Amino acid sequence: MKNILIVEDYQIIRLATKILVQDLYKGAAIHEATSFCAALSELQAHPQDLIILDVQIPGGEGFEMIRLMRAIQKNVAVLVFSAIEERIYGIHYLRSGANGFVSKNSTTEELRTAITSVAETGRYVSPRIKVELLNQIDKHNYRADNPLLDLSVREITIMDMLIEGFWIKEIASKLDLTESSVSTYKARLFEKLQVTTLIEMFQKVRHYKDMD
Repeated sequence: MKNILIVEDYQIIRLATKILVQDLYKGAAIHEATSFCAALSELQAHPQDLIILDVQIPGGEGFEMIRLMRAIQKNVAVLVFSAIEERIYGIHYLRSGANGFVSKNSTTEELRTAITSVAETGRYVSPRIKVELLNQIDKHNYRADNPLLDLSVREITIMDMLIEGFWIKEIASKLDLTESSVSTYKARLFEKLQVTTLIEMFQKVRHYKDMD
């Protein structure tokens, strides 16, 4: 019998996902969490075969969430199921250790495929992310197309925090870095994105996130 944890704070989405999982795996023990703290508690109480994770939940820790879950259960399979931009964040969550990423804009059939692929083979890569991975073969065109895709997980984490209005001191504290390290990352982001101010960075990031 499979143990599956659905981490989702919207009741309707959580219920729909639960019904789909029950249809895929008859008799599966399905656990639910509406916050990241609750998810960690569930994971401590019940070892899981699969976690279906919305990273935009109360208490969410971004790319650190998968590491924190694996600190409790080392080999648990994690499928990120989120509304954040797949083209930008999908690859980064795979780099962070997720077994798969599926967008909430996907069809029900694609979600079914993602769940079964991660649960049974340990990996799911959507058609759109496959295209982005293939684009990396040609590094020059890849960077020219969308520089956000060439950022490291740490860089994109700090970029998002800067855009959200966090100060360098706050970022350093949250990520357990020195303030000088955060300043270095900020300077590197400005160089890679070819901007000189946070406002310019916000505008450029919004532009690239809106790209088809």
